[in-house]
Amino acid sequence: MCGICGFVGHNHITMEQLRAMNDSMIYRGPDDRGTEIFPGGSGDLIGMAQRRLSILDLSPLGHQPMHSPDGRITVVYNGEIYNYQDLYKELPDYHFISTCDTEVIIAAYLKWGISCVHRFNGMFAIALYDRDIDTTFLIRDRMGVKPLYYWLDGEKEAPLVESSLLTPAPSAGELSWRQITQEGGTGLVYASELKPIMLCPGFYKEIRTDVLARYLFQQYINAPETVFRHVYKLEPGSILRYHNGAVDIAKFWDTASVYHQMAADPVTDYAQAKAELKDLIRSAVARRMIADVPLGCFLSGGYDSSLVSAAAQEYLGSTPLKTFSIGFSEKEYNEAEYAAGVAKLLGTDHTQMIIGEKEMFDLVESIPKYFDEPMADSSEIPTMLVSMLARQKVTVALSGDAGDEFFCGYNNYDDVALAQRLDRAGAAAHAIGKLGLSRLYPMKVRVIASNRNPETKTQFFGAGGYIEAAQKMVMAKDQLPVSYPIESRYGVSGWQIRRMLLDMDTYLPGDILTKVDRASMKYSLESRCPLLDKEVMEYSYRIPHAFKYRDGVKKYILKDIARDYIPANLLDRPKKGFGVPLDKWMRGPLREQLEAFAQEEYLKQQGIFDPVFTSQLIRDYLTNGDGGPATGKNYSKIAWSFFVFQQWYRQYMQN
Repeated sequence: MCGICGFVGHNHITMEQLRAMNDSMIYRGPDDRGTEIFPGGSGDLIGMAQRRLSILDLSPLGHQPMHSPDGRITVVYNGEIYNYQDLYKELPDYHFISTCDTEVIIAAYLKWGISCVHRFNGMFAIALYDRDIDTTFLIRDRMGVKPLYYWLDGEKEAPLVESSLLTPAPSAGELSWRQITQEGGTGLVYASELKPIMLCPGFYKEIRTDVLARYLFQQYINAPETVFRHVYKLEPGSILRYHNGAVDIAKFWDTASVYHQMAADPVTDYAQAKAELKDLIRSAVARRMIADVPLGCFLSGGYDSSLVSAAAQEYLGSTPLKTFSIGFSEKEYNEAEYAAGVAKLLGTDHTQMIIGEKEMFDLVESIPKYFDEPMADSSEIPTMLVSMLARQKVTVALSGDAGDEFFCGYNNYDDVALAQRLDRAGAAAHAIGKLGLSRLYPMKVRVIASNRNPETKTQFFGAGGYIEAAQKMVMAKDQLPVSYPIESRYGVSGWQIRRMLLDMDTYLPGDILTKVDRASMKYSLESRCPLLDKEVMEYSYRIPHAFKYRDGVKKYILKDIARDYIPANLLDRPKKGFGVPLDKWMRGPLREQLEAFAQEEYLKQQGIFDPVFTSQLIRDYLTNGDGGPATGKNYSKIAWSFFVFQQWYRQYMQN
């Protein structure tokens, strides 16, 4: 686990400047640092740097940048290749000098070329330079667990990078290159976070106002977009190729295409599906138990984290697994007692911390430092706290993330199923509403009636004025649609499946995995997610949806496996998640700051948000609060997104 950055091209970046870029991420890798600048082909300079959090082979042999013995290949890398020991056996001709997975990347590339990425099972953001072909490759893992940003220096009037989600899905396993820029560009700069790019000489911070309405509503910015023009996130499952100023991008793993490939060979016997999925999860956990530093597990007491903890404790045998949970002093949010019960049953070495509003509130000011792109999922705050707790005893923590997306766990999936059943009635209500009667409809009827866009059928949760409010707040004339109008690319009729696949492409990498990465790395803690194992993900696509959502029970098969370890009475309860009292904060201790951010004069000077509309919306919210579902005026989330953006703006655009 590390932070990486680098450049290629005619950039005039000195060693001192590259070190400063690298050291801006010191918390991602406090154990070691490496920076190198050397000549490439065509008069280019190559700069590569890494901050290292030592996990495997703690010796200097794991230092990066790492070179092949003949000097042909140089790599900097963030993440873990969990099957690296298996790959060792397939690479007998390479003379390894370390026991770390970084060297396996080099050996695999020398044997199989860039197609070696298909063999990697893990989370990774890799920068690899091949001197023989004078080419730099950037590679991001299948689901985007590890972040990777890049700036196309010299992209002045070129069209913005288009998301591959807007184009038909490639066939699974194929590399079909899309040209992004012509030859002759001045350079490429890349990094694990935005801060190194912001520190790069010559970089001009120009905000992409066309993404802000989507951000205000979704609370995150999804790849390939970022908050800055000419800076992009490499999409999950993608490879970027840079040669002589020309940039091409290819997808090596695509959610839609892999889903259809796997679903064509379904496992129709439930007992077989349960047994095989259980074995795959146990193997995924075992792969993630390999580390040369102390390791533990986040344990909320819910199904996913409890299952992962149970499999990890099973792997360790009589050695107690270290588990960590936080509880809340507010009883309606507190699940610590359930986590403690699971820990006692499993026999783990459990540590818990009860937190109140003060502990959470104290982290609000630190959000922009570690989330250096606006990100307004408020659960980032308790995620930071549980990471801080775990880091006191371990350097690696397993998590239960992704169970909801892959096995149908979110509460809104119930609403999606209901909406599909009512869609015909909604069409009729929409037609009648054209006669001028829609204003008489109850809110829920209006939501179903207005849901007519076939590309956004599962994304009706913005009805009630939220989308319109987000769009009106931003002055940009050309705005990206707030919802993702891409649902036809999934080619499935079932709305629940479609929404799950959409969440895998958007909400999971853009929000959940970003949140966990930044929150854990704030404390130099590596988070590993067994349910995002390549084998588990692909097998989940072979499992019929009826095994995941049965008689209204979400995550049916995953819960069934968890009950093999833990009694249902310890696990069955409504989903709570991490609760943060946003409304109370913004109408209380943050009120003065929010009012200052929303003053008309300030907004006029800023030139991003509509001064009159935005100021009035925030005033109305602060005066009236959230009016409840029936009013359609629950604006605390939009107000929080606005607050977080302004907090970010103050730190990176004004200071």
